[in-house]
Amino acid sequence: MTISPKFVFSHPAHFLSFGFGSGLSPVAPGTAGTLVAFPLYWLMLHWLSGTAILAVILLMFAVGVWACQHTGQALGVPDYGGIVWDEIVAFLLVLCVTPPTLGWYAAAFLLFRLFDIWKPFPIRQLDERIKNGFGVMLDDLLAALYAVIVLKGALWIITH
Repeated sequence: MTISPKFVFSHPAHFLSFGFGSGLSPVAPGTAGTLVAFPLYWLMLHWLSGTAILAVILLMFAVGVWACQHTGQALGVPDYGGIVWDEIVAFLLVLCVTPPTLGWYAAAFLLFRLFDIWKPFPIRQLDERIKNGFGVMLDDLLAALYAVIVLKGALWIITH
């Protein structure tokens, strides 16, 4: 199934679900979507406090449940590959706990993509069972938590 830019721009839910169009990438749309989180995060850092950033991410998650549900229903595919809002929101959470250096940002990106693609237990099982907007958002949130655990573990090892 090929999705056109016309579809993405036809409804705000589609525009968000497709990560402002990044989900239209013909190669690795999830990776393209994840990259969108970087400029969003840096903008948030410039304008918001840490608590406000977390509140915005929570709001983005809630809006994402609606947007991904709406877009999945319109496409007839609950978790179409071009739906990348889940990657954006989840990776924003990872960035909140990532030390602000190029090396740590790269590690965070690679870890998140690894867990998002690999889907270790229980992510894959939940992804297979929950076929709605919440399920789309949840599996990436869990991948983000795995990435955060590994990042925090690596930080602890380095500092102790």
